[in-house]
Amino acid sequence: MINAIVQLIGESQSFLVASHAHPDGDAVGSTLALVSFLRQLGKNAVAFNLDGIPEELSFLPGADEVICQPEALSSYDVGFILDSGELGRAGDFLQNHCSKLVNVDHHPHSEPFGAINYVDEQACATGALIYRIIQTAGYSISHDVALCVYTAILSDTGSFRYSNANPEAFQIASALVEVGVSPWYVAGNLYESRPAEQIKLLSHVLETLTVSSCGRFGSVMVTTGMLQAAGARPEHTDGLINYPRSIRGVEVALFFRQVEDDLFKVSFRSKGKVDVGSLARELGGGGHHNAAGATVAGSMEQVQEVVFDRLNALLPLC
Repeated sequence: MINAIVQLIGESQSFLVASHAHPDGDAVGSTLALVSFLRQLGKNAVAFNLDGIPEELSFLPGADEVICQPEALSSYDVGFILDSGELGRAGDFLQNHCSKLVNVDHHPHSEPFGAINYVDEQACATGALIYRIIQTAGYSISHDVALCVYTAILSDTGSFRYSNANPEAFQIASALVEVGVSPWYVAGNLYESRPAEQIKLLSHVLETLTVSSCGRFGSVMVTTGMLQAAGARPEHTDGLINYPRSIRGVEVALFFRQVEDDLFKVSFRSKGKVDVGSLARELGGGGHHNAAGATVAGSMEQVQEVVFDRLNALLPLC
């Protein structure tokens, strides 16, 4: 599979590299790493994301060149769709701009929408798959690529705290530090450069904290009104789910974010015993065993009731 991708890169000249909307560190890091590598080879490569780059990831090289307007796209020999699970998360229209699509992902149940589908559920991050591709191609890792891949892995493993922090994650991270990546620099940009609006939002969010009677799942929520009151944006909600997740005894953490009057994005995080990926798929979403999400219609009370009832069934002690 990797050799087929390397061959396709060698035979092609123009590339579109895209990842899922509302991108996280793995999506952004993987995208910018691959674009940087392709340009290193003398290829024409552009990065695309419907929602652009979150502020905390703007330090990555190439972040200021990402296209987010579909009308600005041209035609490309190959389109790499990264970390998306399904084409629709990145944009179904992307297939109209590319002669071939390549799906590179580590999500379970990833749709085989590409001419090549390189999916490894055991990989710690999509960034690790990009690293493998570059290594297989026989090229050295530049500092820009190393910085992007390191950020991808650090983000998706929760700073090497999650269950996907496997031996490969540490091996790649070690190799990237040897190239010159500064862990302090990356951590400082990701975790110690937060805008004041995000902290103001946090003060509102913690007031919504709920823990089930059995103590095995907890949740927080954000409404559009709370965002407005704090002067915050949707990307400032990243990481809020970690607050209920950090409570002793909580096995599943939930984060509800209002998108419209009667529409909510629900994020799930599990500490391992509950397959929240399966739960999210039941609700029309998707994801991993320990990290998943879905969009659910209804009022806040209705959405919470649906989700809490399913969790009560999965956690019979509740």
